[in-house]
Amino acid sequence: MDFRDYLRKIIHVDMDAFYASVEQLDNPSLRGKAIVVGGSSDRGVVAAASYEARKFGVKSAMSGKLAKRLCPELIFVKSNFDRYREISEQIRSIFFEYTDLVEPLSLDEAYLDVTHNKKGNPSATQLATEIRKRIKEKTGLNASAGISINKFIAKVASDINKPNGQKTIPPEEVISFLEGLDVRKFHGVGKVTQEKMYKMGIFTGADLKKYNLADLEDKFGKSGKHYYQVVRGIHLSEVKPNRIRKSLGAERTFSENISSEIFMLERLEQIAAEVERRLKSKDVAGKTITLKIKYSDFSIQTRSKTLAYYISSKSLLLEEAKNLLYQEEVRESVRLLGISVANLNTEKDSASKAKVNVQLKFPF
Repeated sequence: MDFRDYLRKIIHVDMDAFYASVEQLDNPSLRGKAIVVGGSSDRGVVAAASYEARKFGVKSAMSGKLAKRLCPELIFVKSNFDRYREISEQIRSIFFEYTDLVEPLSLDEAYLDVTHNKKGNPSATQLATEIRKRIKEKTGLNASAGISINKFIAKVASDINKPNGQKTIPPEEVISFLEGLDVRKFHGVGKVTQEKMYKMGIFTGADLKKYNLADLEDKFGKSGKHYYQVVRGIHLSEVKPNRIRKSLGAERTFSENISSEIFMLERLEQIAAEVERRLKSKDVAGKTITLKIKYSDFSIQTRSKTLAYYISSKSLLLEEAKNLLYQEEVRESVRLLGISVANLNTEKDSASKAKVNVQLKFPF
């Protein structure tokens, strides 16, 4: 298998500090300041950090308490997802001006396959520049982009010149780029895998390439094949315009720990209402209900039940969440509750996998 048999023109667009940038856009007094969306100085988790906050080491998924310790001047801003969705829809409308092959990963990033695009422009690099310019003009926000032969490399490339930049990895540079790349920057290599690779003497793509498929599968299981292929520029996943959502849910972190089941039921009712809203907005229902409980010591407990029928209404969601809550005794000091619905009634994408055969001279 040779990566040159599977060349596409893929753009990965990633908005820069999206949630925080939206808040700074809407509130000029926050511009140029260290802000985070979500959490607080006492509780909660940071959803997004501005670049001014990142200079202090503040990042998403960090506790608000630690973020405040790192940056005493940090400003906490309440999230406004309706506003983020509004702008995300504006950005996606721009994407569809160029191609129908758009695969959103979240509100702030997406893959675009522009191998055959609506503008008839053979240069994916030029298209990415134009798309970023259009986003800036329409929303006032900056976007970064990665351009390459497949989704894996495009996503890695989009981080290289952030913020407000882009990077193209053309076919003739793919192998040298991957060989020189630190394995921790390989999409899909988490902290645990990174440490394992480092202990094996695997620091770069060139080091990873020394291992054969059998060795990698022995060391990393099913992921071994993925690592073996991507370091050779092979990633067959296509841009899927209709990504199949596997689950949908909502959760809440509380400003104070709760131990009373009455309070928990009140919160679950609110969460069930939000899950119902999200399910109905996507016109889906599900059979598997999961209750998530996070305690003050940050330990997490999940309880699930699969029904014989699909549900989406608040009343049924709440009823099943209650049953799961009472399934066994809840320890004291609950800091988060969540309800998620899986086993959704969505159909699998049956689109055929097409292969694009081209010569190595593939203008980017």
